Amino acid sequence: MPQMIGGISHIDKDELHALLQDPANETIVIDVREPFEYEAGHIPGIPLIPMGEIPERMDELDPKQEYVFVCRSGSRSYEVARFLQAQGFERVHNFLGGMLGWDLEVEYEFDENSSH
Repeated sequence: MPQMIGGISHIDKDELHALLQDPANETIVIDVREPFEYEAGHIPGIPLIPMGEIPERMDELDPKQEYVFVCRSGSRSYEVARFLQAQGFERVHNFLGGMLGWDLEVEYEFDENSSH
């Protein structure tokens, strides 16, 4: 059951995992970290919209849709949820603990031309 913190609904790892496993689920989960963080490991199938791009990309989001926002620790995703709530989005949730608390499946993207 989501918990309210600072006026924003927060969901935990088990709740997020259940959402992602439910084929009937229509909630959209969005990673709001920076591209380099996303490439280093993200939840499979979750799109990236960096926090700084949210204001200019709001036309891609539906105020009636339900969203869960994910970041590294839960701080940036909380700020995104608060920002969108102030813009009239009513069904926004923050992933409590962020990727630091996600110990389930992760997908990586590697640049084959990278010299790391």
